[in-house]
Amino acid sequence: MPSKLRDNINSKYFEAANALKSKKARRRIVAYVESYDDIYFWRTVLSDFENDKLYFEVMLPSKGELTRGKKSVLMNFLKGEPLGRDMIACVDADYDYLIAGRTQQSKKVIESPYVFHTYVYAIENYQCYAPSLHNVCVSVTLNDHRIFDFREYFSLFSETLFPLFVWSIMLYRNGNYPKFSISDFNRIADPGGFSVHNPEASISNVKRKVHTKINELQRMFPEAKEEYLKTKNDLKILGVTPQTTYLYIQGHHLFDTVVSPILSKVCNLLRQERQNEIYHATAHKTQKRNEMTCYENSLQDIKVMLKKNSGYTSSDQFRLLQNDIRKYLDYSV
Repeated sequence: MPSKLRDNINSKYFEAANALKSKKARRRIVAYVESYDDIYFWRTVLSDFENDKLYFEVMLPSKGELTRGKKSVLMNFLKGEPLGRDMIACVDADYDYLIAGRTQQSKKVIESPYVFHTYVYAIENYQCYAPSLHNVCVSVTLNDHRIFDFREYFSLFSETLFPLFVWSIMLYRNGNYPKFSISDFNRIADPGGFSVHNPEASISNVKRKVHTKINELQRMFPEAKEEYLKTKNDLKILGVTPQTTYLYIQGHHLFDTVVSPILSKVCNLLRQERQNEIYHATAHKTQKRNEMTCYENSLQDIKVMLKKNSGYTSSDQFRLLQNDIRKYLDYSV
């Protein structure tokens, strides 16, 4: 498609295309997303709303250019509000949801009826939804033994980070984020040296770093107490609780630096447990060898299974996203 024509495409274009179809034909709604990984996530989200009257086509914002990411979606398709009844944008919330309209991009993300955001920081946070992580371990190892409490760990991890997270959002809201960036926060939110048998040590490590940083920020911003308390209250109204902070920190950091290493260690123990069961079973050596080969061939890659994890659908945040889509369809059909 020529770039000039592509630049002029907006919701009116797709409305006109739908109008040319037979009355019995299903209406097509184009959903633009940020990246290849987002295509699969938003396809699973939007599939639940398809019926004999409408369907969604999930795609990247440009087939002719290799531009990706949230800014690409928003700059190309929110300029002058070209989105509409038959063309929507589906993006990660990032901090735009929590800074509550303090920037132009944030206002567009949370106020436009044709932009849908994740409510958690990114799709990776959904994939790392703590109540679903045991099921990920089972899919990887085919061992259903609960040797680690993911819910409890990430609740404690979140409670430890929450006071510092409030500082982070406050400074992003008031424009002081260069003094404490998301990268700075991520370094503190790295558990480091996690042990399945002694997870408390990694929590203590994070707690020590949080305490040190908060003392530093209090010295830098001695008059910030009132603003801090207001931000804390605002976040709770938006759904952030001390126990769920992990859902709102940077998704790639959570996925790559926190959850994947923990899952790796838990899954290694579960694999070893299953392999030991086979090794010590009462059976002929050939039979045990065949059984071991069969088991090892059935094992799955942790990151692949984590990306396919859909256990987040029971979360409060996901229900908010579904409600937004439902309202849009009720209004636009």
